[in-house]
Amino acid sequence: MDKQKYWIRQIKSKSNQDAANELIKKYYKEVYAYIYKQTLNKELSMDLTQDIFINMLQSIKNFDEDKASFRTWLYKISTNKLIDYYRSSNYKNSSIMVSIDDYDLHVTEDFTIIIENKQEAQMVINIVNRFDASSQLILRLKIFAQYTFLEISSVLNVPESTVKTKYYAIIKKVKIFLEDNNG
Repeated sequence: MDKQKYWIRQIKSKSNQDAANELIKKYYKEVYAYIYKQTLNKELSMDLTQDIFINMLQSIKNFDEDKASFRTWLYKISTNKLIDYYRSSNYKNSSIMVSIDDYDLHVTEDFTIIIENKQEAQMVINIVNRFDASSQLILRLKIFAQYTFLEISSVLNVPESTVKTKYYAIIKKVKIFLEDNNG
């Protein structure tokens, strides 16, 4: 039996703290990176990542390895946490601020390009947040988690062709929206 399955069983049956720590340690950086790519905020990403792992531990008894891999299940929790955050009044009432402390002004890369890229990424995230949960899940898993269409189709339990069609339709809508607002 591999270590991950052992840890999951230990957590489910005995609420084993060491097993929980090992499972979190295995996925923490990957989940944090997935969240950070979509929030562009270190502190928020750390908070959301912590919430994701708390949620994972609270609901691990419902995890069924016959339905999905643990990693897929964890990404689904992560995506749902992001969707919930972007729908929350906390997000809607906060203003997007770029801290100058986040940047090393002595790097050779042009500081204005860094700021512009961050603003463009935030604009795309704001557009994505307007889509339904299924569309957001497809886009987030494809772009930010680098899932294949086949992997996404297994997560959503729909044909791969449906995932591809929805993905390209979403991309087209995002491009149109960006052209309309930049044109």
